[in-house]
Amino acid sequence: MGDNVAVTASRLEVVPENPEVELLWWQGCPSTDEARRMLRAALDRSGLSAVVIRTVEVRTDEQARELRFRGSPTIRIDGTDVVELAGGDDPSAGEPAALTCRLYRRRDGRISPTPDPHDVRVAIELSAEARRLSEEVA
Repeated sequence: MGDNVAVTASRLEVVPENPEVELLWWQGCPSTDEARRMLRAALDRSGLSAVVIRTVEVRTDEQARELRFRGSPTIRIDGTDVVELAGGDDPSAGEPAALTCRLYRRRDGRISPTPDPHDVRVAIELSAEARRLSEEVA
């Protein structure tokens, strides 16, 4: 009767042009605004002024566990913590998720309530490089 036509579709993975940037915070933390300013400045310097920082207020211990919240402020790019992306030292690694302020270890060894600006810049650069590579492969 009619011709059988086999239609196959390959999975096309679309990589967004800009990274997904999240700032997770807890109301009891006084460092959120400073972290937001640092993150915005790093994005702007990287030519990513159009990127919107998605802010997520973590309100309950249950939500903290669901989000794997390491403490406030936590910055993630494409779902990965900036300290992890940049290969920095994270004193909060392995700690249980909780509504608490987060401590970071700066590259010079000091403890800080915000991530090292270098780690934030490196994480943004690595994310951009990963995007370029995925576009070349596609």
